[in-house]
Amino acid sequence: MEPTDHLLAEAKRYGYVEADGVWLHPVLGQPARQIGLVKDSDDAALRYFSQRFETLRAKVDSLLEKMQASDNKGSFLMKALHLKEQLLTHDGLGDFASLHRRLTEAEDAIAVTVVRNREKNLATKISFIHEAEALSESVEWISASEKVKDLRQGWLKTGPIDKAMTDELEHRFQTAIQVFFDRRKSFQSDKKAMANRVQTRYRDLIQQAEALKNSDQFETTSRQLKVLQQAWRDVNGNLPKKQASELWTRFRAANNHFFERLKVHIAAQQSAGAPGAPATPEVLLARKRSLAERAEALMAIPPQEAIHQAKSLQAEWKQVGTVRGEESDRIWQRFMVACDKIFELSALEYHLRKRADGAPMPTAPAERARFRASTLRELLKDDHEELNTLRANLDNLSPSAANDAFRQMLQTKIRSFERKIRTKNDLIELFSQQAQTAG
Repeated sequence: MEPTDHLLAEAKRYGYVEADGVWLHPVLGQPARQIGLVKDSDDAALRYFSQRFETLRAKVDSLLEKMQASDNKGSFLMKALHLKEQLLTHDGLGDFASLHRRLTEAEDAIAVTVVRNREKNLATKISFIHEAEALSESVEWISASEKVKDLRQGWLKTGPIDKAMTDELEHRFQTAIQVFFDRRKSFQSDKKAMANRVQTRYRDLIQQAEALKNSDQFETTSRQLKVLQQAWRDVNGNLPKKQASELWTRFRAANNHFFERLKVHIAAQQSAGAPGAPATPEVLLARKRSLAERAEALMAIPPQEAIHQAKSLQAEWKQVGTVRGEESDRIWQRFMVACDKIFELSALEYHLRKRADGAPMPTAPAERARFRASTLRELLKDDHEELNTLRANLDNLSPSAANDAFRQMLQTKIRSFERKIRTKNDLIELFSQQAQTAG
């Protein structure tokens, strides 16, 4: 049978000609209706309207194929409904009931998919809300801000949910986000105000130091500058690196100016004595006391800069000369402890940079102090293990004279580790106090 004969046979199944009119049999709950007129012959008219139906069926086939291949089937729902409406008015002859059934099945399938997608979208949005509510209390402002940004993008990309829940969930999500940004804004305002207070305090200390730098009351001024140096350390401010460096440079310059004058004063006192006579114990003690104070002041500057100055002070100490007595021992203890702290702080900062591997360090003063104290406690474990090993080796060493050199080396190392442990404990206590003060 030729294609035209097939179209004619299909047309006669679903329609007929009557009084020069082409009629469609009752279908889809509608009575028979006239869909056109006979112009040439009955068969030609029937074939024409059969062909019109085939065109419509091709549209339905194409739509259903695209829908089947797509992940977003819901986007085809309106097109399917529009085609179903066309079936009721389309002028053609064919199996409209079959097309209606296929479109209805597709509509039902889309409805099921939409329900599933909305359930999935609901679960996704609820998870976003939980993350946003957790982040709303975060103080990790940089990383949390990036996560909030990602949550916003994810929320916008997530499809719709049941309309009855849309407003409530949208309100919860946006409220959590707003809480975070309000807290961040408040923190930044507080941080700016704190920075201004810190800057004002540093400038006040600089002015006091600059007012004292030309004083001739050397003994009194040395004590006053020491108090200012401790006050500088107690500020423990967190300013931008460039600004902090500029302020510290001014403060250090005023202190260095005075202590350089003190050195000249001590030298003048020494030269005022008999030619060739050695410096008096009082002069030597004054020099050593000045070195101890300068070493203690190094706690207020960055460790990498402080360590170089500490080594220079150690070299100066060796040139001062020997003084006997309890006062000399006390000054030596102060100097040694101050230098040990600088070396341990430098080692700590190196360890933190190496361990962090690019990860941001805590920025809040209290958190930063607690983090350093916690890290020192971890390092103490290794020091105690090494000290125990050295003590065990010393206990097991034969008392033979041949081992004297090795015994002396072990004893030196033991004393060194004991000092390291004492210094770390002192720094832990210092950082703990800073955390309490800043917290």
